[in-house]
Amino acid sequence: MAAVFYENHTIVIPADNGKYTEGIVGQPRFLNPVYADSYSADQDITQLLFANLLEYGANGQIAGGLADYKISEDGKTYEFILKDNLKWSDGQPITSDDAIYTIKTIQDTSYKSPLRPQWIGVEPERISDTSFRLKLKNPYSAFLETCVLKIIPRHIWEKTDSNSFPLSEYNLNPVVSGAYLVKKINLAKDNSVESIVLERNAAFYGKQPNLREISFAFFDNYDSLVSAFKRGRVQGYAPITAGAAPAGAKLYSYTIPRYFAIFFNPEKNKILEDLPVRQALAYATDKNEILQTALKGGGAIADSPITHDIYGIAAPTTTYDYDFQKAAQILDDAGYKVGTDGLRTKTVNRQPAFQFTKTLTKGTNLTSDVKELQKCLARVVMPDLDANGNFGDKTLEAVKLFQEKYRADILDPQGIKDANGEVKPATREKLNRVCFPSGSATAKLEISLTVADQEPFPEVAQIIKNQWNKIGVAANINIVNIADIERDIVKPRAYEALIFGQSLGMIPDLYPFWHSTQKMDPGLNFSLYENKDADKLLEEIRAASDMNSRNEKINAFQNLIAKDEPAIFLYNPNYAHIVSNQVKGIRAGIITDAGRRFANIADWYTAGKRIWK
Repeated sequence: MAAVFYENHTIVIPADNGKYTEGIVGQPRFLNPVYADSYSADQDITQLLFANLLEYGANGQIAGGLADYKISEDGKTYEFILKDNLKWSDGQPITSDDAIYTIKTIQDTSYKSPLRPQWIGVEPERISDTSFRLKLKNPYSAFLETCVLKIIPRHIWEKTDSNSFPLSEYNLNPVVSGAYLVKKINLAKDNSVESIVLERNAAFYGKQPNLREISFAFFDNYDSLVSAFKRGRVQGYAPITAGAAPAGAKLYSYTIPRYFAIFFNPEKNKILEDLPVRQALAYATDKNEILQTALKGGGAIADSPITHDIYGIAAPTTTYDYDFQKAAQILDDAGYKVGTDGLRTKTVNRQPAFQFTKTLTKGTNLTSDVKELQKCLARVVMPDLDANGNFGDKTLEAVKLFQEKYRADILDPQGIKDANGEVKPATREKLNRVCFPSGSATAKLEISLTVADQEPFPEVAQIIKNQWNKIGVAANINIVNIADIERDIVKPRAYEALIFGQSLGMIPDLYPFWHSTQKMDPGLNFSLYENKDADKLLEEIRAASDMNSRNEKINAFQNLIAKDEPAIFLYNPNYAHIVSNQVKGIRAGIITDAGRRFANIADWYTAGKRIWK
């Protein structure tokens, strides 16, 4: 009776002495916000080490962090006022000089920060020790999210030049502003980082967390990480796909503004210039099979670049729901016929790229025609002929050689004894037939599909290959090492079709991903999409300060994308996090990147105590 009375009249609250260990595949490199965005391990740890200038609220809205803010009426000036009594972990005050120094360091090309594109054209200006402003050349509705920025201490870094910056000891033992600071770094025998232990930062301006220590343990591969979790060495990790949580653990699923798609590159495969082909491929792609099989149901089907659940924007009016029969009919109507091998081909009448229609003689002032003439003659009779557009003696000699080579077709029928070097009807006709032939060719409906060698992408590619094969499309899978895919494939646009992901923020800015000026690196327009109406909408979306107006334009833009189908949008994956049942207080919700799974870390606890109600 006493035990029952005690339980009924007490509640469990978090104790303040708990510990937690997170397992990560990879190695930390820079516990420094200037660089951390490039590496997932760094991103996770810096989330705990550094506070943000502005911060995300529980519903994803942006609010004050280290500072509060106000925006000018024209949307081009943002003023920040730091909160009172902010301190770095070494006891020094956090000032506006720290924020301005961080921004200028990011903007300086010699530091090579991955954040630099977001800060180009932003002008920081000091007002006082605790206030500063940022000026923009043009209104930019998503700039507020850019200001969810972790700043670094000027007094620590200002004497470190750009060459020494990546080598500084402070990249692994930083002076910080967040809820935790680095207590200890444990190295393996090969000097790789085995684990990093964090402890509570007494100087943190916010709520002190319940967990006294958080450790990060690092692993070479996913299998060894899972094994460590089963042995109890780590209490949490991010699985490759959702699936079911192991015994004694819970899976937390976070919504994240990210989508994966098949991006088409028509410059590498001319077949993909044909809209009916792209539409047929979209109808032939069973996204639900991909979601349930490869992602174990951990996400939602995508039909545009917009995550509708996050932004509250309706789906586009045109969607490509799986329809095998419709896909096959579109290809039939487009002239792609199924052969005996089950694959489709199309007979294409090839039009000549150029035709000579004008008389060309020495001294002719028709630069473009003369250049084509010189290119043709260089291939046929004079390899060292320069295509400079100037019909001089060397070009005259080359034409004569051409006339002699094809005397039977040019000179003899006209009774001309000696070649004269003049490009007239008989010579033009032969030049056109030799250098710019017309005729028909058979085009095979074949596409190379490029993916990274990280799960679930190879499995996703195999499912798509099988689906496309059913309608007679030959898909060849090209698997690329994940460490090389951005450098060797994505940046040079060296693919025909690419399975890849793109992440937006809580304020969606689609410009870097779809505007025609972003077709080449460092732009992120992977489909090389170009549409003047779309460009105009993207520019207006950037400038719109009113959310309703912005959402209307985003909706109009996604309908244009659906009509042109430059990519097949596959799925919006959830971010999955498996954590031991011993850990309490975790709250899943909307996050913008993986590191923000620790956003409510102050509420986590692994031990509890009872107090009287």
